[in-house]
Amino acid sequence: MSKEVHLIVVGKLKDSHLEAIEADYLKRINSPVLKIYEVKASAESKHSEGQEVQKKIKDIAPNSAHVILLAENGKLFDSVKFSEWLYDSLESKNDKLIFVIAGAEGHSPEMIALAQGKISLSTLTFPHKLARILFIEQFYRAQTIKRNHPYHN
Repeated sequence: MSKEVHLIVVGKLKDSHLEAIEADYLKRINSPVLKIYEVKASAESKHSEGQEVQKKIKDIAPNSAHVILLAENGKLFDSVKFSEWLYDSLESKNDKLIFVIAGAEGHSPEMIALAQGKISLSTLTFPHKLARILFIEQFYRAQTIKRNHPYHN
């Protein structure tokens, strides 16, 4: 499968330890490839951030996209179910699959209206930087589950 999955995050990672962890997982990821885009965090409002995210979505997928928000109140999966959902989505949808991590204020109402769904990484609350790493790790784990690789054991 040569599809790409896109992750848009509000704000930069700016932590060399987390950057090293992210780079390690990104190096391990095969196909589908995970592409990460950072948009500027706004001191003004989540509406401004939402507008920046929407611009990035249009850049990635000018015609249509399947947008999934990572949010506290999203659908919970265990790792196996997430892997199944991810690969089912990639195989059944022609749209580009785009995940979004909002800034500290959360997703704007416009982004919530635009999205086709929400996924939660946990019922716990994490800093956005850690949510980013958790998502990338779960993306890698989904690949290993799909391929029956022992990483998930």
